[in-house]
Amino acid sequence: MTPLHTRFTHAFCLDTPIALAPMALASGGALAAACARAGALGLVGGGYGELPWTQREYQLALDSVALEARKRLGLGFITWKLDEDPSALEWSLNLPADQRPIAVMLSFGDPRPYAPRIARSGARLMCQVQRLTQLDHALEAGAQVIVAQGTEAGGHGATALEGRATFTLVPEIADYLARHAPQTLLLAAGGVADGRGLAAALSLGADGALVGSRLWASTESLAAPGAVAAALAARGDDTARSAVFDILRRKNWPPPYDFRALRNGLHRQWEHRIDDLRSHPQDARADYEAGVATGDFSRAHVTVGEAVGLVSDAPGAHEVIERMTLDARARLLKMSALLGS
Repeated sequence: MTPLHTRFTHAFCLDTPIALAPMALASGGALAAACARAGALGLVGGGYGELPWTQREYQLALDSVALEARKRLGLGFITWKLDEDPSALEWSLNLPADQRPIAVMLSFGDPRPYAPRIARSGARLMCQVQRLTQLDHALEAGAQVIVAQGTEAGGHGATALEGRATFTLVPEIADYLARHAPQTLLLAAGGVADGRGLAAALSLGADGALVGSRLWASTESLAAPGAVAAALAARGDDTARSAVFDILRRKNWPPPYDFRALRNGLHRQWEHRIDDLRSHPQDARADYEAGVATGDFSRAHVTVGEAVGLVSDAPGAHEVIERMTLDARARLLKMSALLGS
């Protein structure tokens, strides 16, 4: 693969400015390892911090790559869940030096209590933010990479009331970092699923992109085949951000955040009756759980963002990354040539 280099690739010894989003229960060891082998940063989705899952999947990633590619493996955690149980993070930071994550990404909470321990381990701190008001805590924690997440993203993110679109959030944060923390790297997240999106992210001032939905639909992803099939048949119009699936799954997320997924039949049934669902969730939960048990994704959730309309197949992660990189590189070269003509 012809590389595409930015400050991010140079800092992390990558061939492409792509990082795998650490999607809980989807970005397992096989997917992270495939991304690392392809020259991207592979972040295992530590998510809710379950120690056995994190141990199994991160060890799988380590065992699946050559020694050199281990330098492209990291972990991502939900910060407010670490506040309840930091054992998975502590386990990873206590591994032998050649096995420790090269980067730890924290999202949805205050990273400052964990920053000193991460720094002492040698890992680089990545902090995901959804608003400029969250930047100061991330920079105070010593974040070396800021991930600017727009509301287009799949899974958890800021609510419509609190969130921002990727297209405006990224350049505004880029300007802020240029003034206040010019050495801090910036990744765009939310809606980046092809070479056009990657090229756009770089044009907006980012040093790379955190890619979720596009890699969620790949051979190595832990996403259920039925969920992937539903996603491949969907358009961006078919997703919605709400609290419905958090309530159904008993996930007590803090108020500024909710969950984007396919707007399936069960979601549509409750999306305008959130208060009723919170008050009396029993029947809806039973319906949801039956959908999960039978693989019925008209009831079970499919965790994808607005970029799902750009996803039409589910090849291996290496092919996804190569396509995105080559297309972004070609588009950037074409723009450069047009400007030079």
